[in-house]
Amino acid sequence: MLKLENLSKSFTVHTLGGKVIHGCERVSFSAGPGELLGLAGPSGSGKSSILKCIYRTYLPTSGAMIYSSGEFGPVDLVRASEHTIVRLRSREIGYVTQFLKVPPRVSAVDVVAEPLAWRGGPLDEARKDACDMLDRLHIPRVLFDAYPATFSGGEQQRINVARAVVARPRLLLLDEPTASLDQLSVGIIVSILRGLKKEGCTMIGIFHDRGLMESVADRIYEMSPLAV
Repeated sequence: MLKLENLSKSFTVHTLGGKVIHGCERVSFSAGPGELLGLAGPSGSGKSSILKCIYRTYLPTSGAMIYSSGEFGPVDLVRASEHTIVRLRSREIGYVTQFLKVPPRVSAVDVVAEPLAWRGGPLDEARKDACDMLDRLHIPRVLFDAYPATFSGGEQQRINVARAVVARPRLLLLDEPTASLDQLSVGIIVSILRGLKKEGCTMIGIFHDRGLMESVADRIYEMSPLAV
């Protein structure tokens, strides 16, 4: 489903006199349908940079990322057009980021329903599916029409997860999906991830809890500290 070949990302920091900072260097791995690949390594080793490159929040410096798209066939995410990337994000690729970033005056149910609405289905069905996912993640119904910007950190993280998984993506990127959550919420999210795996979803994940990662990941890619 996804193959990275010598992926590298560097940043030129002009405020530091043009110093080059390496986000990740010569990363190569692959993940198949229904497989969860964990990324492990110390802080600063480039784990989040890899996810941002795959999602194309960052434009990689070199290498290739071959994704087997359901709509376009094999796509090199390094060289794909912006139009193709936006299309894949709306149809096939989900991303649980570390921090929820949504418009300040959009309700929780509409934040979660948006990925389904992008696919062109009826809005009322999208909102129903969003409500079902919010229920599953134990978001109180009184908050469905409230703004996530006012929620607690744990509630925002559950909204983050709900938004990423509600449309059942083919490829799901997970950046600390269970950080700051209670054990009940962690268990629910693990159950959701295992369900997606059975449906063939490919996942690349970073987990703060090594034991948890080992319990859900099929394989773990170990990363070394980057040279300064």
